[in-house]
Amino acid sequence: MMDENGTDRSDDEYSVIGDKAEIGFIDFEDDKSVYAYDPSEEGAPVVISTPFPFTRGKPRSAFVGETSVHPITIQNTTSEPVELWGVNIYCSNPSDSFTLSLLEPPSANNLDVEYMRGFLEGFSLEDRVLQPHQTLTVWLSCKPKELGLHTSVVHFDVGEDRIERVVFLLAEDKISQSLASKKPYSRLLPRRKQFVADEFAVASRPAKTKKTKKTQGGNYKLPMFEIPTNVRELLENKQVPEAITKGLTKENYATYFNTLIIMEELHLEKEMRCHDMEHVAMRAKGANLLALRVPGLAERRPSLVLGDFVFAMLASESGNDTCPMHQGIIYRIEADEVLLKFSNQFHMNYRVGDLCNITFTYNRVNMRRLYRAVQVAAESLETNLLFPSQWTTNRSIKTSTQIVPYTPLNEEQLRAVEMILGCEGAPPYVIHGPPGTGKTMTFVEAILQLYSTRNDARILVCAASNSAADHILDKLISNAVVGVKQNEVFRLNATSRAYEDVQAKSIPFCFFEGFIFKCPPLEALMHYRVIISTYMSSSLLYGQGIHRGHFSHIFLDEAGQASEPESMVPISNLCGRETVVVLAGDPMQLGPVVYSNHANEFGLGKSYLERLFECELYVTGEESFITKLLRNYRSHPAILHLPSKLFYKGKLLACREEDMTPSKSSWLSFLPNKEFPVLFHGIQGCDEREGNNPSWFNRIETSKVVDIVKKLMAGGKGIREEDIGVIAPYRQQVIKITQVLESFDMPNVKVGSVEQFQGQEREVIIISTVRSTAKHNEFDRTYCLGFLSNPRRFNVAVTRAKSLLIIVGNPHIVSKCTFSKKRRMRN
Repeated sequence: MMDENGTDRSDDEYSVIGDKAEIGFIDFEDDKSVYAYDPSEEGAPVVISTPFPFTRGKPRSAFVGETSVHPITIQNTTSEPVELWGVNIYCSNPSDSFTLSLLEPPSANNLDVEYMRGFLEGFSLEDRVLQPHQTLTVWLSCKPKELGLHTSVVHFDVGEDRIERVVFLLAEDKISQSLASKKPYSRLLPRRKQFVADEFAVASRPAKTKKTKKTQGGNYKLPMFEIPTNVRELLENKQVPEAITKGLTKENYATYFNTLIIMEELHLEKEMRCHDMEHVAMRAKGANLLALRVPGLAERRPSLVLGDFVFAMLASESGNDTCPMHQGIIYRIEADEVLLKFSNQFHMNYRVGDLCNITFTYNRVNMRRLYRAVQVAAESLETNLLFPSQWTTNRSIKTSTQIVPYTPLNEEQLRAVEMILGCEGAPPYVIHGPPGTGKTMTFVEAILQLYSTRNDARILVCAASNSAADHILDKLISNAVVGVKQNEVFRLNATSRAYEDVQAKSIPFCFFEGFIFKCPPLEALMHYRVIISTYMSSSLLYGQGIHRGHFSHIFLDEAGQASEPESMVPISNLCGRETVVVLAGDPMQLGPVVYSNHANEFGLGKSYLERLFECELYVTGEESFITKLLRNYRSHPAILHLPSKLFYKGKLLACREEDMTPSKSSWLSFLPNKEFPVLFHGIQGCDEREGNNPSWFNRIETSKVVDIVKKLMAGGKGIREEDIGVIAPYRQQVIKITQVLESFDMPNVKVGSVEQFQGQEREVIIISTVRSTAKHNEFDRTYCLGFLSNPRRFNVAVTRAKSLLIIVGNPHIVSKCTFSKKRRMRN
């Protein structure tokens, strides 16, 4: 089929089955020619207007169930009669959703019986002759019955020509329309001038714990690890240092990872400079804090963390070199706001409404910890810990009496616990735990066995996030059989962590002063038998004076989510020759967060766990090195089938016992196949952004997700809000869905990103893919957003559901993503 420009578009947009035409996916955001017509360039003697023209680049909206009408004018611009052979709706999607008429359709207020009797509508209009300079008006109507984009193709046969118009109409309901952008998206312009923070008024930090006597912690000072000038210049000139090109070896271990960390740090520096702000106001938050709204913060653009520095200068003083800048410290991050504490002088002088210029920077402490970790690892760790692929002798496992587990374990889980109890020193032992296989249960069982059977055991447990560390603590203290003692288990929190973020039952296991978390003195630390921390916060233990080798066992949970330098923070600082290192995780789930594409490509995005999987001893499943858990107790077999096939060579075994109570069976009542609890609900909405926020949302999908939640809640008495989880890859979509659910008094339905659901599960998971145009796929790949182009994020998203998985999205976009294409070709 040819369009008015002579382009053949039949292959990818239209098809004809028998006598019925069908319309395929038309990506109007990727191809504006389908709606942006210029009649003067068409060269035809007849000029045809555009039906339902776009507004600000978006289709016009219509309410579901209400008729929308728009006139189409057909004007003969010549002095000769012109044959109009017909006006036809070639096809519509949904089918038959558009109609044509010569009369304006009667409105609900028009009760003229004669007019209504003479009104006719259909899918085509008969031929006629347009007299010279005559204008004929026809009416195009649409009464949408469902949410989403409605599309139609209308043909006008004029003389020997065919002119085409593609029509778009976005069908909405009250929910989706209430979420419409109030302010068009406008990208923030970069700062025109930077100010250098050489001299500034310093903000006060929380008071530190007093030490009773000098320890290593009192004397130890973390080196600055300034970036060498020659390396900075080399990387800024886009040259790759020799240490990287040679690959990772024992000899260049520190140089290799130092270079990757420098790449990451230079990227963060550049990113921070791009997000500086001019003429912005802050609002008071309590007595001593100011709240600054930072568009893009929710999508980590810029990437700010607690403890980072922000410099402010009053805009009215920006040209005055004698006026000081003021250093602020980030005390809390809330959605798209940061809470800042400045010096007392600034807080006293600042008046709400004053405009400031803001420069972002970041606290280098974590980077410095990484530099030190890889340096110490290279100098102090044994080869069989860093490079177990070079292990040449058989590993001896100390036999022990048969253990009695405190929790029900299967054969593989029990074997893993036995091997951990029998290990002595390096190489590390790995528990490979794909989704739902009981990795955490096995992990916790091994810790409890060591705690209860070996009085000399000293155990450090590190997790990739605070929530994961809290989860392990909860599992340990909840085991009534063992009954861990409060004075023997300690949860180490960073000073920057908000007190209210920790659950009340965990607080007794923490140390704090004035609601600010602290690391206790060395004397107290030495008495704890189990210490739980994040990877980074574990460096506080060394700084406080705990020596290398103090811990008999170091457990690294979710090791696939940490970069190798992060994993080395606890290992290099605290691992002795006899220390047993245990890693648990899955390299096919979420990996390390790396912002520099170059650093990611050259190896910073590969976890220590993933590198171990390249060693033959771990690949082959040698039992003295690794246990691979294969029994999934979480998901229905239909939910598990696809991720098992795509990521685990089809070896995952669905072992969940089905609990088909009347309430659960009612959840499945709206499924076409009750035996297949996976549903893809195809819907085409629009990608949108608003204000200065670069995060994406899709209000049509939001409305559909909420509708599904309401139906689930109405379907059976047994389902609770807590049983339902909603996953969306963009912060704005999470916010929109949360707002609507709260307005319907359903605040306990968890809505979050894929990262927020890592390690969690729900009976029902609903995924909103958001994307409705293919052109943004590259954007997602650049910023590591979404999950259509990120296999690991996809794997985590679809494996959170236990009983029912519902995906809401545009199937045409899902099928276009690179990951989907590769998988289709491979299978």
